[in-house]
Amino acid sequence: MTITTGPHPTRRLILQGVAGVALLGLGNLPFAPARAAANDKYPEEAFKQKSEADAIKALYGKTAEPSDKVKLDAPEIAENGGVVPISVTTTLDKVTSISFFVAENPSALAASYKIPDGTIPAVANRLKMAKTTNVTAIVEADGKLYSATKEVKVTVGGCGG
Repeated sequence: MTITTGPHPTRRLILQGVAGVALLGLGNLPFAPARAAANDKYPEEAFKQKSEADAIKALYGKTAEPSDKVKLDAPEIAENGGVVPISVTTTLDKVTSISFFVAENPSALAASYKIPDGTIPAVANRLKMAKTTNVTAIVEADGKLYSATKEVKVTVGGCGG
């Protein structure tokens, strides 16, 4: 790398040069970026679905059973539908994914997370909700689906309302 300057290089140019050389050196390190497995591709079809049932079917191909081992934490009343805080935790073993569905949103699937083996199965997000509706969390554990649902009342619409 060559940096052309006047008779006295500025501190900024020197730092830029050092940073550039440091970044070039990263290419020689013995690691490669993580590659997604073939079955971890983006669930585009599930995100296109309007109904919750269709989105669940597109994402998982089966239905979930309600479980008290899935704890969905969401406010009873959301004063701003643009940022509704939700979280889910579970005591289930062998969790491989956690997803959030919002029944009355334009797209029912709001978020979906792959949970790597050995990770604590807990996720949190801030969802945008168009109006008062049910929020459902689905946990995939040991090949089965478990769910928890809670109604969230939205007082100010988050999707343009």
